[in-house]
Amino acid sequence: MWLFFIFVAVPIIEIALFIQVGGWLGLFPTLAIVIITAALGTYLVRSQAIETFASVKQQFTSLRDPSEPLAHAAMIIFAGALLLTPGFFTDTVGFLLLVPSIRANIFSQIKARASKAQSTNRAHFSYHQSSYRERDKGPTIIEGEYSVRNNDNDNASR
Repeated sequence: MWLFFIFVAVPIIEIALFIQVGGWLGLFPTLAIVIITAALGTYLVRSQAIETFASVKQQFTSLRDPSEPLAHAAMIIFAGALLLTPGFFTDTVGFLLLVPSIRANIFSQIKARASKAQSTNRAHFSYHQSSYRERDKGPTIIEGEYSVRNNDNDNASR
């Protein structure tokens, strides 16, 4: 449901901002701002992406957890997509995602939520696992019969 809200709200916000800014500045200055923010955003995304991907590579080579630099890289790529999308609201969100402290804050919030969800899943899994252990006190034995077919003898008799 929230995804539907985002896909409806963002274009409405963008249209309203274009109307307001276009009314204050006029058509050509508004278009110039959109083009300049796209160019500036592309430059900033490129420079930060190079630095972040170097950090990801360094984390992999030193065998450390690369989740934080990978999350920063994903947020930088998302910021680039927002900055290339024409609009003032998406540009603002895109530029905010290029601020390292804001990305670190977002990462810590996502990590805390994931940790909470993981602990909830672990508790649920261990509860079900213990109930299976109580039910299955002894080893599981499956009885059956088998016979060996020799295909060479079957083909020779035909």
